[in-house]
Amino acid sequence: MFSVEELRKAAGAGLIDTVLLAVPDLQGRLKGKRYGARHFLNRVLDGGAEMCAYILATDPEMTPVDGFALTSWASGYEDLRVEPDPSTLRLLPWMPRTALILGHALGPEGEPIEVAPRQILRHQLTRLAGHGLHAQAGLETEFVLFRGAYTPTSRVGLNGLVPVTVDNLDYALDHPPEYDRFFRRLQGSLSKAGMPVEAIKTEGAPGQVEVTFPYGPALRACDNHVVFKHAVRTLANRSAMTATFMAAPQTGVASGLHLHISLTRSGNPMLPDPAGQLSETGTQAVAGLLAALPGLAPLYAPNTNSYKRFTPGSFAPTRMTWGPDNRTCAIRIAGHGTGLHLEVRLPGADANPYLALSAAIAAIVHGIEQRLTPPPPCTTNAYETVDVPLVPLTLDQARSGFRHSPVAQEAFGKDVVEHYAHLAQLELDHHRGIVTDAEQARWFTRA
Repeated sequence: MFSVEELRKAAGAGLIDTVLLAVPDLQGRLKGKRYGARHFLNRVLDGGAEMCAYILATDPEMTPVDGFALTSWASGYEDLRVEPDPSTLRLLPWMPRTALILGHALGPEGEPIEVAPRQILRHQLTRLAGHGLHAQAGLETEFVLFRGAYTPTSRVGLNGLVPVTVDNLDYALDHPPEYDRFFRRLQGSLSKAGMPVEAIKTEGAPGQVEVTFPYGPALRACDNHVVFKHAVRTLANRSAMTATFMAAPQTGVASGLHLHISLTRSGNPMLPDPAGQLSETGTQAVAGLLAALPGLAPLYAPNTNSYKRFTPGSFAPTRMTWGPDNRTCAIRIAGHGTGLHLEVRLPGADANPYLALSAAIAAIVHGIEQRLTPPPPCTTNAYETVDVPLVPLTLDQARSGFRHSPVAQEAFGKDVVEHYAHLAQLELDHHRGIVTDAEQARWFTRA
């Protein structure tokens, strides 16, 4: 990471001339303003900045829409204040002479904007700390690289954008030169930005890549993730490629965002017991995840496409199961000994990391507070299990469950629940009247 004093020296020497002040939006993208480095240091660092509040109350196309309590046409789309967080300052090696800093979104009296994704996670971590526990997280995400630049009129697939490879290169080490160049640029850039990766590997689908980051504090893991996505998109574009983090970018392709979570108390791991098996805290955490996550789905599966990933044989879960080292389950117990931890496999690559991790932490707190006990673990193919709750099948079903979830209401509060339920409704309304290519192919001459 980069200190403010280092920024001052770099700006004075002309090594840094631009600072990006960013707020992660509802979709987990960086939104904000570019400042001259000296202006940022003299005026913005301590005084903050103003941005239109709709950056936290809009659909993915940045359309001003009514229905959000935070801001709307009725209120005139007022500003919110953004207070830079010096702990997030870093260089962006993929952008010349540029640094990035994230900000806290604040209301008119300096109060946190409760629907802001970073604030939601901070609140859940505070609730967890009330039990003397602290979360460490390692995020493992997948994306797919396509040749060419995507535009709104682009087709994906035959006669359109195609993946950079056509073969299954899962665990391959003989990558084509364009892959190798991209990986080297990405790995080097992330390291210089204070985000060294743990591993990069090609996945089973053509053009699919998985990147794993080391464990760290939960909030910083999410901060790093949104910066990582910015790097991937920028470097892909400069390599005449397009990266997509859609959960299901093509039929039969599923990209996930797996949350590896550990809990500590006074620096000691709390999920394993002295024998290296799941502790009482660990079993309560698992039980809470299984019980609560179906009702929190819009936080980790935010759009209609998210639910097309939950198919048998996709390595994405279809039922709310758990098991030791079982990748067919929703909750996988991974690691060994003191490294035993939880892997939450429900979120797709399209998930906002702050919201997905917030849902997991809220579910864990629920399990601990209610002293829940999980069902027996699944040690076989979880896709073939019966009498086990299904993962929500559609965004419509998930939205209804979210609005009526007692856990959601208690953990996040009515205002946050209604904010994200409305965001889900915007997605449903957008897609409801659109006729797709798949519908035409199936029914055009058969209806």
